[in-house]
Amino acid sequence: MKEDFLHYLWRFKKFDTLNLVTAQNESITIIKTGDYLELSGPDFFNAHIKIGSQKWAGNVEIHVKSSDWYLHNHEKDAAYENVILHVVWENDTAIFRVNNTEIPVLVLKDYVEKEVLDNYNALVSPKTWISCEKQIHEIDAFVFKNWQERLFFERLERKSKFVYELLEETNQDWEAVLFCLLAKNFGLNTNGLAFLQMSKSIPFSIIRKESFEVENLESLLLGTLNLLDGEKEDVYFKDLKFRYFYLLHKYQLEKSFIDPVQFFKLRPDNFPTIRLSQLANLYQKHQNLFSKIIALKSAKNVYELLNVSASSYWQNHYQFDKESPKKAKTLSKSFVDLVIINTIIPIQFAYSNIMGDSASEDLIDFMNEVAPEKNAIIDKFSSFGIKSKNAFETQTLLELKNEYCNHKACLKCAIGMELLKNN
Repeated sequence: MKEDFLHYLWRFKKFDTLNLVTAQNESITIIKTGDYLELSGPDFFNAHIKIGSQKWAGNVEIHVKSSDWYLHNHEKDAAYENVILHVVWENDTAIFRVNNTEIPVLVLKDYVEKEVLDNYNALVSPKTWISCEKQIHEIDAFVFKNWQERLFFERLERKSKFVYELLEETNQDWEAVLFCLLAKNFGLNTNGLAFLQMSKSIPFSIIRKESFEVENLESLLLGTLNLLDGEKEDVYFKDLKFRYFYLLHKYQLEKSFIDPVQFFKLRPDNFPTIRLSQLANLYQKHQNLFSKIIALKSAKNVYELLNVSASSYWQNHYQFDKESPKKAKTLSKSFVDLVIINTIIPIQFAYSNIMGDSASEDLIDFMNEVAPEKNAIIDKFSSFGIKSKNAFETQTLLELKNEYCNHKACLKCAIGMELLKNN
């Protein structure tokens, strides 16, 4: 038995409410179950309950066992002094207030039908990839769509916390925040952390000043990530190294410890050398990039804005001293889609929140234009009949799996609630 199931039973009155009696043998009439705020303190606030002949207004606390009250140290917490009813599955000990009066107890298992319990166990018990994998395709389309919107904004709320942290670190410099987010995005999963460390170690004021000469930007980015260490015969390498040490001296920068970048198992187009050159060219091409990013309303506009390639040297190189067949290394559509999902949409969401604007519908429309992501989670949902047409839908499925299904949080999920209701 889990406490969240007891919350569900109480919240939606999924038990016989007509003949309730406390463990102390007093009749109970539920006038209002209370507000389920999921905050610290009692589980339900401002409940209205008649116990015996006395009407009470106060809070309701729910536990699997009544002794959990002491296990959680509620007797030492003043927030629980206004509990008027203790709802439990098993009553294994009496609970007393500070003034030594006993708190009335409702033993819920005496009033729950076996069918309700069986439905719950059938939903959460199977050791499957997700609990509802055999039923999820049956969910009403309206319910599923509304839940997807909720999931989408929950995901953005979590992602925006990182944006707010960067704002604090950069003294509210949105351009600097964007640079950090883009750098992390350009590093992908393999080198994202190292690229982020690099972006934080270079004051963005220097990026602004040096953005008119792409070789200076490249030297800063490559040098900070230790890709200009050692000696090579390559003329371009020597030029960038000279520029890097000149800029270190000019701005009195100190070398920071940064995780080493990885080339192993990466496709050549994702090599850090190529991605850093593309990032440098993006900032050379667009000054005041943040204002342009915030103004974007469609994926088509993003593809136009991020139409940049690596510098000419990298057209026939992936690494220094190793020439390769010539290839224009522009940002691919699939890579730009990742930038939209992981940088542009989160920063637009965070910015609109701080500005007090509502951009909800615009962001959904934006994501509806972006191609669906391809990964194992999305493929698995597809096998259950949940096909994704765009990135809005894939992002919501990732949130569903990682934040709900993985934690067996079926009773906090609209899909789980709908299945229980239907069953």
